[in-house]
Amino acid sequence: MGGAIYAHFQSIPAWLAAPIVAAFALEAVFYVAAGWEPARRLVERRLRGPALATGMTLSGVLPYVIYAAPTGLFCWTALGCVAVLAALVSFWYVALPRRPVTTLAFVALVAGVLLAGLFQPIYGTPLPGLKLGLLGELMWTRLAVLAVLSMARIEVRGFGFLPDRREWAAGCANFALFLPLGALLGWMLKFSQFHLRPGAWWQTAASAALTFLGMLWVVALREEFFFRGVLQEWFDSRVGLVAVSAAFGLVHLPFRGFPNWRFAILASVAGLFYGRAYLGGRSVRAAMVAHALVNTAWKVFFS
Repeated sequence: MGGAIYAHFQSIPAWLAAPIVAAFALEAVFYVAAGWEPARRLVERRLRGPALATGMTLSGVLPYVIYAAPTGLFCWTALGCVAVLAALVSFWYVALPRRPVTTLAFVALVAGVLLAGLFQPIYGTPLPGLKLGLLGELMWTRLAVLAVLSMARIEVRGFGFLPDRREWAAGCANFALFLPLGALLGWMLKFSQFHLRPGAWWQTAASAALTFLGMLWVVALREEFFFRGVLQEWFDSRVGLVAVSAAFGLVHLPFRGFPNWRFAILASVAGLFYGRAYLGGRSVRAAMVAHALVNTAWKVFFS
């Protein structure tokens, strides 16, 4: 329904919108299943090892085919790239042992592919301004999550889509602590300044709500899963908080032109509060809340 409404307002013709909406709908089902423990456990009971990795790879390719074939954008080279990337992340722990060094390399691979922006040129676009690389990013994220949870069997505390009361409290508290510091630091670094977008209050509220949900379930979910849920768990709480926050900031160096040290510094400081939320809520979802609130405030009021 949401895809159809979006296509209507963007004047996307029905023959083009149908396969795009179908591809995103299928990817959404896979994406939700990866983050919903009962569905994930059901698959794990039926498929293991190479069989599970093969199923993951095929599920990564299918949304591309559904979108690209009917729109005339299908390309064997692009299909091969999608298949290779999907297989690489799916078979990682089939080919390599579960060790800290291989997991660290895996996290670097996941981040590197996203930072390189590979999916937009692979997936292409049927219309100017309609970027469908997001379809590949969603695929890459959920396959990476499944590789950690279902293939490597690494326990990640509190992973999922719906925070509980304790997680909301920890996330909101750390957002409130970071907000004045982040605003001051952004002003001192000449990175951002407060502004109100023109329009009615309800438009700003709707924009903030939609931005928050997108940040919570895509950007924050992906980044907090790996940085807090996987990496920070390796260290003593204080050492891990600082070390992982610094690494989190360095990953943001390519933002709007490399090297963006201003953004890296802000991201590192924000990462301290995401890490505190993770420790306080004992959950990735708590860090996701703090992260999504910070990103939403920045997008709506500061960018």
